[in-house]
Amino acid sequence: MQVIGGTLARYFGMRFLSAVVMVFAGIFVLVALIDYIEMMRRSSDIPNVSAILVAKTSFYRVPQVTERIMPFCVLIGAMSCYLNLSRRLELVVARAAGMSAWQFVSPALVVAFLIGTFVTTVYNPVSAVLQEQSKRYEAELFNQAPQGLGGTTQNFWVNQRSADGQAIIGAKSSRDQGVALNGVSIFVFDAAGHFKQRIEARAATLHPGVWNLEDARVYELAVLPKDYAAYPLKTTLTPEQVRESFATPETVPFWELPSYIELADHAGLGAAGYRLQFQKLLARPFLFAAMVFLAAAVSLRFFRFGGVQKMVLSGMASGFLLYVLSKVTEDLAKAELMHPVAAAWLPVLVGGLTGFIALLYQEDG
Repeated sequence: MQVIGGTLARYFGMRFLSAVVMVFAGIFVLVALIDYIEMMRRSSDIPNVSAILVAKTSFYRVPQVTERIMPFCVLIGAMSCYLNLSRRLELVVARAAGMSAWQFVSPALVVAFLIGTFVTTVYNPVSAVLQEQSKRYEAELFNQAPQGLGGTTQNFWVNQRSADGQAIIGAKSSRDQGVALNGVSIFVFDAAGHFKQRIEARAATLHPGVWNLEDARVYELAVLPKDYAAYPLKTTLTPEQVRESFATPETVPFWELPSYIELADHAGLGAAGYRLQFQKLLARPFLFAAMVFLAAAVSLRFFRFGGVQKMVLSGMASGFLLYVLSKVTEDLAKAELMHPVAAAWLPVLVGGLTGFIALLYQEDG
């Protein structure tokens, strides 16, 4: 493929970049508004709620949500870019000047790859940090309300065993990769397996050999409940073991994933989720380039030939099918039925080859 340089290549590249940025900005604002309204609804019963705290809680978790739909932003942006160029007859003029479809696509491929690199190396770590900060704000916001005593189903559970017995720990939410928990319920059993006590706490923090519980209430058989501002609970759990239950790979920044994988391997724990996330982030620039191929395959047809609606629908359908394939391979990898490398790179290869072959057939027969 001929290397394109000069004013025309920069023009096509900038048109593609501006289209992607506009699509991303629109989706970002829409997600932020919807999430803010939902957060306001959830916090409406909390007395003296701070509107600024609600806004920060909502806004700080929007980047991670939008990160997941960035491939579709690239797909829609590329389709919009090429359809606008075709509608304004700019592609007709470029073809008349002797340019081929590969020369139209090359600048967008370079820009898409650079965007993917930026998202992996910069945007992903920032979104992970903001997500953790959002969890802190959310805990501060909703812990202002009285905690229910076991009436709510817990979202995360972990089991710890020791010579003294067993404890089952549940939490409504976690932060700092599971080291800090909120809305904690703990069921403690003795060495013989008999129920010993139940503990409800506002928060819990893991330290070496102990969970430090805050604002805890302890229930024991035939004893009135007792309240403690701070209550220690011995544990044999390590941060690596806790992460397996409470942390999700999506909340780990890209640059920290290799160390998490190494720690999990040394602790004898499964690291399939972290390996998959690391490979997905490595493949993201190539996935964005594959989206450009798919968009170009359905968007370079001239407007006067008609069938624009069918092209747009086929492009959206291709993106949706690629998303379904990525979710299937992701689930297989997490179940350890597929290698993480294959699960992360298979959708990229399928999408890229499909778009490349379709464009090759259109241009060269």
